Amino acid sequence: MEITYRLDFTPETNLIIDLYNSSGINRPTSDNKRIAEMYANSNLVVTAWEEDKLVGIARSLTDFCYCCYLSDLAVRKEYQKYGIGKKLIALTKEKIGNQTMLLLLAAPSAMDYYPKVGFQKVNNGFIINRTE
Repeated sequence: MEITYRLDFTPETNLIIDLYNSSGINRPTSDNKRIAEMYANSNLVVTAWEEDKLVGIARSLTDFCYCCYLSDLAVRKEYQKYGIGKKLIALTKEKIGNQTMLLLLAAPSAMDYYPKVGFQKVNNGFIINRTE
């Protein structure tokens, strides 16, 4: 399996939705417009490909100098456990640089994954949840 990574390209919305549905990530995949807006308003997207098949994606919002929010990390189920998510995170970190903090909100099912790839659990966060 040869995986290539890109930082210069945002895939078409239908490819992202297919990846999300395949990965198990909980996103509003029945709302194409919302997914498209999520990516239109993001400023760092790292993708993983096997030939022309989108197999992984990391979507972030960042100022590239202080803070980066890793909003989505998704890898197709059949490609999980091959280090693709870890590489997407590493490329995100490389792009934002050492001065920039990388943070995220983890799905309950991913709480054990993130410490394994270098994240530290924090207890000083707050959230106002979506209402829609």
